[in-house]
Amino acid sequence: MVLATVSTASAQVRIIQTNSMGDNIHLIDPKTNQIVGEVKGVPLNHGAAASPDGSRLYFSSEAEQTLDAVDGKTYQILKKIPLTGRPNNISISKDGKRVYVGIVSAPGAVDVIDTASLERVKSIPTKGGIHNTWVTPDGKFVVAGSIAGKLMTIIDQKSEEPVWTLPFDQGVRPMAFETNSDGSTKRMFVQLSDYHGFAIVDVAQHKEVGRLELPNDIPAEKVDKGPFNGSPSHGIGVAPDGKTLWVTSRPNARVYTYSLPDLKLLPNPVDLGGRPDWVTFTPDSKLLYIATENTDSVVVVDVAARKEVTRIKVGRSPKRNITMVMR
Repeated sequence: MVLATVSTASAQVRIIQTNSMGDNIHLIDPKTNQIVGEVKGVPLNHGAAASPDGSRLYFSSEAEQTLDAVDGKTYQILKKIPLTGRPNNISISKDGKRVYVGIVSAPGAVDVIDTASLERVKSIPTKGGIHNTWVTPDGKFVVAGSIAGKLMTIIDQKSEEPVWTLPFDQGVRPMAFETNSDGSTKRMFVQLSDYHGFAIVDVAQHKEVGRLELPNDIPAEKVDKGPFNGSPSHGIGVAPDGKTLWVTSRPNARVYTYSLPDLKLLPNPVDLGGRPDWVTFTPDSKLLYIATENTDSVVVVDVAARKEVTRIKVGRSPKRNITMVMR
């Protein structure tokens, strides 16, 4: 999850938590860490996105193969938009005019939804079903990751055409972005199938430049044996202030922190008490929210202290989450 640093003095922040085995999504107020809203009627919800002003929410439904547009105030579904196949994760353009839906069904595609008309206006073919789509922090590119294709496809956001691809030896899972001082994208940190860690991609060079394996630092009898759905490390994010990278471990039930830009492992990993699946931050970089899908809860972490704050019970098998700012 990528989130620009913003002032929240005149804005309301909500953590949007999907529940993959249900038909509901919860909204959490980070000021109180209480559930303050609920969206219903999105069966097997997968991806989530919010308009830049928080006036509208979008969710992909694997069960109905639709993108559901939801009113950001009433939480009522405005329209279910048919897609070209079974969707996975989604992302939204910086201006809020387009939603990009990863279509995991073979042969793979990114469906493009116009948010003014709430219609699908394009389907971009890809080599392999798409699991995740991301819009880069500068808004210039849409990055589509394929598990089956073991490939990352980079799409120009303006033309909505692929401009380069990057193959891997394993399926492409969640990713996070580091920016240059001018806001352009510097590096991508990419989690891969069957790898307990992440790959490092230099965007300017269009190539992988290294990998970091997560520590195996807990007693063997405490290691979670899974199942991990082929992804022992699933959940990664750069804090909005750009100072730290946070990476989850399913076998260790922990989140590890690396300083940026040097990628030095910091002490005091946080024990999560469950199998972590996704991460998102408050815009001020103070709190981190981590879904633990096998405990039906979200762990709230103090970023500076690297300590658990509280746990929030949500729905069945919580996975993807995002942060919404309502202005």
